[in-house]
Amino acid sequence: MEPLATLVAVTGLLTLAGALGAERLRRPTTALRGGLAAMFTVTGGAHFIGMREEIVDMVPSALPAPGLLVTLTGIAEIACAVGLLWSRTARAAAAALSVMLVVMFPANVYAADGDVPWWDRLGPRTAMQVVFLAATVTVLVRHGRAAAEPSLR
Repeated sequence: MEPLATLVAVTGLLTLAGALGAERLRRPTTALRGGLAAMFTVTGGAHFIGMREEIVDMVPSALPAPGLLVTLTGIAEIACAVGLLWSRTARAAAAALSVMLVVMFPANVYAADGDVPWWDRLGPRTAMQVVFLAATVTVLVRHGRAAAEPSLR
């Protein structure tokens, strides 16, 4: 739930800042990039601090070296979060994160099995993954487009 709250809160605050006159935040995609960067910083950081063991336990048993996989995906999430903040790398970062969300979905299915709170069950986990994927794909498709389109003024 924390990743979703981070995405919504940071995107909302950046959108508000843009509406109040922060020139660089006027485009909704820019605010979304900031929200995603914050979210993936939180989730990537959790691969090392606070939730590492729980995340290692999410790795399906058929995969080798779960600790190494968690380390690599954590590094990738943080690197892509940084990439989202730089206009030149934002689309590549969004593409990489989109692929990661799809590839890592089986870990969410695996983690949803057993005695877990309602928000960790497969339905809510899937819904959140769809929101995250929609956000990364939006950045992938829309970033740079608004600047390239002719002004309607």
